Amino acid sequence: MLTKMKGFGSLKSPIFVKTAGFAFVALAFFYLGKHWSDDTYQQLIFFSSNSNPNAKIPSISISPNYNKSFDIKSLINDTKEVETVADHTLPAIPPQPLLSPPAVQRLGVVDENGVMKDEFEVGEYDPDVVENRNNETKAVEDDQGTVRVLKFEICPVSMREYIPCLDNVDAIKELKSTEKGERFERHCPEKDKGLNCLVPPPKGYKAPIPWPTSRDEVWYSNVPHAQLAEYKGGQNWITVDKDKFKFPGGGTQFIHGADKYLDQISQMIPEIAFGNHTRVALDVGCGVASFGAYLYSRNVLTMSVAPKDVHENQIQFALERGVPAMIAAFATRRLLYPSQAFDLIHCSRCRVNWTRDDGILLIEVNRLLRSGGYFAWAAQPVYKHEPLLEQQWEEMMNLTTRLCWNLVKKEGYIAIWQKPLNNTCYLSRELGTLPPLCDKKDDPDDVWYVELKPCISRLPEDGSGANITDWPDRLNNPPARLQSLKLDAYVSRNDLFKAESKYWKEIIESYVRALRWNTYKLRNVMDMRAGYGGFAAALIGNQLDCWVMNVVPVSGPNTLPVIYDRGLIGVMHDWCEPFDTYPRTYDLLHAAGLFSIEQKRCNISSIMIEMDRILRPGGRAYIRDSVSVMDELEEIGKAIGWRVAVRDTAEGPHASYRVLTCDKNLPR
Repeated sequence: MLTKMKGFGSLKSPIFVKTAGFAFVALAFFYLGKHWSDDTYQQLIFFSSNSNPNAKIPSISISPNYNKSFDIKSLINDTKEVETVADHTLPAIPPQPLLSPPAVQRLGVVDENGVMKDEFEVGEYDPDVVENRNNETKAVEDDQGTVRVLKFEICPVSMREYIPCLDNVDAIKELKSTEKGERFERHCPEKDKGLNCLVPPPKGYKAPIPWPTSRDEVWYSNVPHAQLAEYKGGQNWITVDKDKFKFPGGGTQFIHGADKYLDQISQMIPEIAFGNHTRVALDVGCGVASFGAYLYSRNVLTMSVAPKDVHENQIQFALERGVPAMIAAFATRRLLYPSQAFDLIHCSRCRVNWTRDDGILLIEVNRLLRSGGYFAWAAQPVYKHEPLLEQQWEEMMNLTTRLCWNLVKKEGYIAIWQKPLNNTCYLSRELGTLPPLCDKKDDPDDVWYVELKPCISRLPEDGSGANITDWPDRLNNPPARLQSLKLDAYVSRNDLFKAESKYWKEIIESYVRALRWNTYKLRNVMDMRAGYGGFAAALIGNQLDCWVMNVVPVSGPNTLPVIYDRGLIGVMHDWCEPFDTYPRTYDLLHAAGLFSIEQKRCNISSIMIEMDRILRPGGRAYIRDSVSVMDELEEIGKAIGWRVAVRDTAEGPHASYRVLTCDKNLPR
């Protein structure tokens, strides 16, 4: 009896109770599930918490499937049956076409929402290049399947000063006319005849003398051309002293030196205020660029330009000195700078006939000159009283009057005019006065292979271009012309401007901290895809004593007006073509997101060969781009002979882009 009681007591154990409870719940769910699956049970009740809030009990709603029967099998296997059922239970709705959201073309370093991205669809591209974009790169595949680029050959010694688009002899011979200076303009080789070798340095090339010493002297062996020193020896431009060229700071009109000349201009027009109101200047027919070299010490950034003519190496001397310069000519096309770019434009015996062809060249100066900006002319017609020169002065006065320029001061051999602040004077001229105002549809910032126009570029009605702040405040203030850019941004343009500035500020600070950029002997720097100029502004913010050529590719939005309004310089360019500069003229080339875009339009090995041409031996290139192109860029860099290394960015090894650092060796 005791044994039986013990067995019965085990039924009350916790394990038995839990097991029985679980079995009961399972049976209950099985019964309910079977019951609700019965075809005869069709009403389902749903409780709603969105009913009348004043009700004391929850409200209920009847299922829309109440009192309807469905063939579940047909619903699963036959979609047409579903459509039939729907047709019987709902009103007929005509089919509506699916509307795709409008495609967004993402432009610039940041996307339309201000986020830093690198996958942009920018500009038109050549589908043949996309399909066969390695057609110019000599590549082989090794036994392991790895693609290697064959080493590029060295060009003949005769090409050591080669500028592809300006030394195209065959194209120049075919020109119908050269009387207006057409031979000094761009005539690039055809795609299959581009540069495919490495331009060699001259024998004895040395690391350039660093700035500021280079302002006054450079190595003779780096620019071994004594013709200019012989031709201009009596004008104090340049002299030869043993193994160096020296630059005394003189010029044709700088009788007492460039510094005294600048003092004279400041005394004539105190409002010019070098380094404050006047920050960006253009020196036409610059010689060896002493005007710009001495303005730099006054916080004025000067673009020095001259054609490649009988004194063909003057721009090369300017860049060797460390002065901003590029080859350009007033001939038949617009210069590659935006409207209202320069606070001051200067011409000292620049050998430009400003009044030819009804003044079309001075009309171009007017386009480039900022509202309220100054044009300084130092030339014989200003001060010499000879019949022919007096006639030239009279023609100049007549033309500048029709351009609504005001002759502010004439003193000695210098005359200075000021451009109006708005269109009022242009609109109040007598009917039929030439040159006329340009059509409202004309874009004064459209410059890539655009012919000169015999009309006055209209000034913006909102005063943008004239309403900039003084230096240095203008560097970080979003200018008014930012709003006129053709950029499909959803967020504030000012926010995009500030985002880019902050982005590059952080990156340059990391370069200075981790890669010791402050120890580099940087002077001539090029940003190959400049955006709003944030990279250049960050270099200034880190007090690196260099200047930056901000290049705005034609494949993206034209941000050049913003760059100049910030007090920086730059140029429009198509990287499918060579750049207008001599070989060995830049210490640092910077390219952010350039190759992943341009590979859709042209061969990226051609761009890198061009980079090697313009990069000084001992110089560096920093390429920040997508992982998808980095392997190919690394192989091309090795084939060129650079020392290359792929680095992770601050975002870590899983970021979508990398940094390729390239060092170009000095010749042994």
